[in-house]
Amino acid sequence: MPTTPQQPQLDAFARLLTIMDELREKCPWDRKQTIASLRILTIEEMYELADAILENNLQDVREEIGDIMLHMVFYAKIASEQGAFDIADALNGVCDKLIARHPHIYGDVVVNSEEDVKRNWEQLKLKEGKKSMLAGVPNGLPAIVKAYRMQEKTAQVGFEWDNTSQVWAKVQEELGELQHNIQNQAPHADLEDEFGDVLFALVNYARFIGVDPETALERSNKKFKSRFEYIENNAPRPLNDMSLEEMDVLWNEAKRIKNL
Repeated sequence: MPTTPQQPQLDAFARLLTIMDELREKCPWDRKQTIASLRILTIEEMYELADAILENNLQDVREEIGDIMLHMVFYAKIASEQGAFDIADALNGVCDKLIARHPHIYGDVVVNSEEDVKRNWEQLKLKEGKKSMLAGVPNGLPAIVKAYRMQEKTAQVGFEWDNTSQVWAKVQEELGELQHNIQNQAPHADLEDEFGDVLFALVNYARFIGVDPETALERSNKKFKSRFEYIENNAPRPLNDMSLEEMDVLWNEAKRIKNL
């Protein structure tokens, strides 16, 4: 029988399923795991994948994809032991969802842009029984990512500024309110609320200018880390004994060297 183009992928997936069955039966650590015990490990793997993507390290991306696939198979294996579902149920479920939410591919709906596709996607989710467009935004998302996703979703129904200048005006308005509260020594809770509004407005501005705010902030984190580590590694004496001006000289050196 001739092989299909997907046969190597199918063989590799079957191999993973077989190994998972063997580990679950024979390995004390694997036997002990539960869906709950795997949760934090999966989160860690997802962050490792995110780091590899940010570094554009495709070898690490490949490795992390494998680790995450293992976790997905592990969850399905445990669920199958409990009679809840198996990996085929999960895969068929997402296949059915993809077909239903792409009527422009598997039906007669016509779309003219990516925005049409996203708008249809959100409307179809509501027809499937979602009570809110925001119901699919996980509570556990990092706050900046959550803000971006909520803004992105509500924009699909027109809850959106008309242009970038309006969004920037909102950022300035929120900054003014924050400064007013600071100057008037407002309670800490009020300062926190106003600072949150500033961040939310900045996330919206990032979205309007085509910047992923989470990625942008993480790049700044990495840049800060690299430059500060350069200061630590090249300081002539303990940092506590150096002035800010002396450390700033090394900081600027780090900016020049290899564009840190």
